[in-house]
Amino acid sequence: MRIVILGFGSVGRGIARAILAKNLDLTVTGLADSRSGLIDPAGIDLLAALDRKGNGDLCGNPDVSPADVVAKADYDVLVEVTPTNVDDGEPALGYIRAALGRSKHVVTSNKGPIALAYPELRDLAEANGVFLKYEATVCGAIPLIHAMQEGLAGNTISRLYGVFNGTCNYILTRMAEDSLTYEQALAEARELGYAEADPTYDVEGIDAAIKLVILANAILDMRTTLDDVERTGITLLTPEALRLAEDQDCTIRLIGEIVPEAGVLRVSPRIVAKTHPLVVEGTLNAVTVETDLAGDLTFIGKGAGSTETASAVIGDLLYIRERHVQGS
Repeated sequence: MRIVILGFGSVGRGIARAILAKNLDLTVTGLADSRSGLIDPAGIDLLAALDRKGNGDLCGNPDVSPADVVAKADYDVLVEVTPTNVDDGEPALGYIRAALGRSKHVVTSNKGPIALAYPELRDLAEANGVFLKYEATVCGAIPLIHAMQEGLAGNTISRLYGVFNGTCNYILTRMAEDSLTYEQALAEARELGYAEADPTYDVEGIDAAIKLVILANAILDMRTTLDDVERTGITLLTPEALRLAEDQDCTIRLIGEIVPEAGVLRVSPRIVAKTHPLVVEGTLNAVTVETDLAGDLTFIGKGAGSTETASAVIGDLLYIRERHVQGS
């Protein structure tokens, strides 16, 4: 199966390494980052591209843009893993539209286009007889979307709720463990690379809210936007609040929740019993899905990281190869 990769940062390089390590018989015929691109119908030398990137060089030709790769390369699947923009989804949204318009499958880790334009992109994919897959947009390595679409097919989901942001979970874990202030825990998270220099998207609950919108629209057939999510972050939490929770044998976690029948989407800090399966440590994610047939199921795993995100992307690629490309 021939693929092109847009985005050669942490996630893109993680995908390239996984392809090399796993001998997955995936030929990369196009590759681009924000500064350069490559197109080679015979297949790009991924090891050489990784070496160039690791040395701080361009991954390809500065005259070849991501749009060129989408429009001109010969491929079956576009792998779109450029940075997320939730204001208008661009430029990723344009790349995805162009690939679907060429009757190419799309696999993406980019939350922006899926949160903002899922119904349009789904319809475009269906009209062109191709797949749009986006497992990596929610909870990293946890196959949550696949489980809900495939494994829980036929179930009615009455509620789902969980820890969707590893940065916040790490901060809250450290505040509870060592009575750190929010500022101290955030500084530690930054030092370890878990928090960005500007952590607003994480700590204000925006990242978790975006993931709720994706699940609501793509899995639960709700027509929602980020403005529909009630949202409270963790910036005002104090060690004293966590100690009060501790006195009740509880702790505090930033919980995202969807109740489809009531049209409820919300993100807020909640007091949770320590024995609850959602009380996970460090940067883990955990999501409980309440269903009528299967009962309550909880999914726990790593929600971010280049290798973990690559796992979700590779899973989507192999799904497409098994379901469509080999049978076409």
